[in-house]
Amino acid sequence: MRDVPLVSVRDLRVGFDGLPAVRGISLDVGMGEAVGLVGESGCGKSVTWLAALGLLPKSAQVAGSVKLAGEEILGAAPHVLDSVRGGRIAMIFQDPASSLNPVHRVGAQVVESLRLHRGMRGGAARAEAKRLFDLVGIPDAARRLDAYPHELSGGQNQRVMIAIALAGQPELLVADEPTTALDVTIQAQILELLGALRRDLGMALVLISHDLGVVAETCDRVCVMYAGRIVEEAPADALFHAPSHPYARGLLGALPPIDGPRRPLAAIPGSVPDPNAMPPGCAFAPRCAHHIAACDSAVPGLRPMGLDRRAACIRAEAPVRAALVPA
Repeated sequence: MRDVPLVSVRDLRVGFDGLPAVRGISLDVGMGEAVGLVGESGCGKSVTWLAALGLLPKSAQVAGSVKLAGEEILGAAPHVLDSVRGGRIAMIFQDPASSLNPVHRVGAQVVESLRLHRGMRGGAARAEAKRLFDLVGIPDAARRLDAYPHELSGGQNQRVMIAIALAGQPELLVADEPTTALDVTIQAQILELLGALRRDLGMALVLISHDLGVVAETCDRVCVMYAGRIVEEAPADALFHAPSHPYARGLLGALPPIDGPRRPLAAIPGSVPDPNAMPPGCAFAPRCAHHIAACDSAVPGLRPMGLDRRAACIRAEAPVRAALVPA
């Protein structure tokens, strides 16, 4: 983990109508680092970063600390957040069709970001928009600038979203399920593009996904989330070869093997608890095969489980090699 993080989140808590959605997230993202957030739907992955960037509705209750290069941005003044969002930190969402304005040409939407964050206008902005389209691999970029979103494929629209995000020359790109709606071929192209951009531009990346294979291929470090908390944090290779937390082991065990003999999938029983009826102690305890009475006495904190890794489980074992490493 980096000594001086680009982004430092400490004890971030988010609630809606008094119900907790994020229950004390602490994590760091270093310069140029790729961090994955994984977990089932509803565990708080997207809400964490929406809260960090001040993108939640005013009705949300948000507390904690989010620092960008040492400067507090959680609850910052609007003019400060305007320079951060789309500038120093950019976010792309899982559904480009709902993120792009259907009545404006895609080139104009890139130019708007260039105007807001880099003060570019006219021919210079259009030339830069074309360069960004070329950078993200949109064919016939000059002509595509004048297309509307409905005239492009899903993969091309996602590339437009990435171009808009890059327009502000961000230090961190937060990608929220960027390949969910794409077929596997286009998904691989988008992941390859994100990796190449990170290497070439020195940009940090946070990849939010429920797809373990995507995260294994893309990220240096992984945070596994469950019921609004991080339950395991480890380098990607270490996590996928030897998970410590029972929930992380369950996620890997539920994946089909790529090769070797067929075997039954080890599905995790039950579902993520309702925020209205959170169990005492460990939130995963009702679904855990290793549950004992002590698991219900207190919420376990993250504790060291070896070099650069932590797990929030009183019965977390020394890491054992997983049966499957996602390709």
